[in-house]
Amino acid sequence: MSEQTASDRARRDREIDVLARTIYGEARGEPVRGKEAVACVILNRVRRAKRRGGYWWGGDLIEVCHKPWQFSCWNEDDPNLEKLLKVDAGNTVFKTCKRVARRALGGALKDPTDGSTHYHAVGVEPPWARGREIAATIGRHVFYNNVE
Repeated sequence: MSEQTASDRARRDREIDVLARTIYGEARGEPVRGKEAVACVILNRVRRAKRRGGYWWGGDLIEVCHKPWQFSCWNEDDPNLEKLLKVDAGNTVFKTCKRVARRALGGALKDPTDGSTHYHAVGVEPPWARGREIAATIGRHVFYNNVE
């Protein structure tokens, strides 16, 4: 195995882990379709950034997930942060999140969000969502593909 291949594999493993933890932090109480929808939003942001040569929310999967104030589970003051950092491979829900992350990064998910780059919980009305057309409602999340 070449050094580059080992480096690529390590990067891919890190992306799977960060994506799975983000899904866990944002949608662990959702059915699989809701977890897949969150994964698709993240990948949609990455694709958009790559098409533009970078974007304010980051240029790759890890940057997009960790961008402050974008996925609240990674915010220092969010109670989910400790949970997503401590969850391990033995947790049944986290196993599902890892499967979703692998499928997402492998290109095996059909995007149920219609290309959305943003979402919020049902019952929350963030200022950025006012006047925006809803692309999908999946589980307890509302998705938007016309925010920018």
